[in-house]
Amino acid sequence: MKYFSTLFLSFLCCFLLPLTSQGQTTFSGHDSDEDGCIGTNDLLSILSVFGTCNAIFNCGDLVTHDGYDYSTLQIGDQCWFSENCRYLPCVSTSSSSSTTTPYYYVYGYEGSDVPAAKAQAVYDTFGVLYNWTAIMVDGICPSGWHIPTDLEFQYMEMALGMSEAEAGSTGWRGTDQSVQMRSTSGWEGENNGTNSSGLNCLPAGYAYPGGFDLLGSFVGFWTSSSSSTSSAWRRYFGYSYDGVFRNPNSRSNSFSARCIQN
Repeated sequence: MKYFSTLFLSFLCCFLLPLTSQGQTTFSGHDSDEDGCIGTNDLLSILSVFGTCNAIFNCGDLVTHDGYDYSTLQIGDQCWFSENCRYLPCVSTSSSSSTTTPYYYVYGYEGSDVPAAKAQAVYDTFGVLYNWTAIMVDGICPSGWHIPTDLEFQYMEMALGMSEAEAGSTGWRGTDQSVQMRSTSGWEGENNGTNSSGLNCLPAGYAYPGGFDLLGSFVGFWTSSSSSTSSAWRRYFGYSYDGVFRNPNSRSNSFSARCIQN
């Protein structure tokens, strides 16, 4: 306590109490109410300039974004959302698609009313399906977070035991990484995962130009890495496969998304 008292007095002397040439104390710029002395109100006025401290985030804490609290988890050196993104600034029907314009879908919903789309049970359970352009729009992740690159996704897969050679290959890769990431319920034919990773990947299905498909048996995730002007890298899990599929896919198709901390 003595240390902090001394420090505070030093702050007053050095910052608040400059001396005139006659040795008299002046309060120019610090005596906010101009009453000739530094009081509580003056100190609060000065401290308010510095703002408030942000709470320290520890991976595993909830992250609030767009009115929703996302759960997070640590995998290796990375911190991930452990549930799908729900950001939905607008909603489209499956007949609307593009490789260059962002589109947002809720599985099976063929309307344009955002509150109605958010009222769907599939939205609450599985989140939103995004074409690739939509995952590149600011707002899908909170400040300090982003959609993972293809390489960041590979690092996560290697942290779960996939070899580096397999992580960089295409097609079905790995041993049981899909099982580690899949949820413990909801998958077709009781082909559920162990969710030992904590990622809790649910079978959200996907949207393609003209429809929706594979709810209950498939989940795909975009990465932020482009592979051509019309395609980008993605991952997908199938209910009957233990590995994880990696390939470029058309930007017009729509998959789930996760955020990773910067």
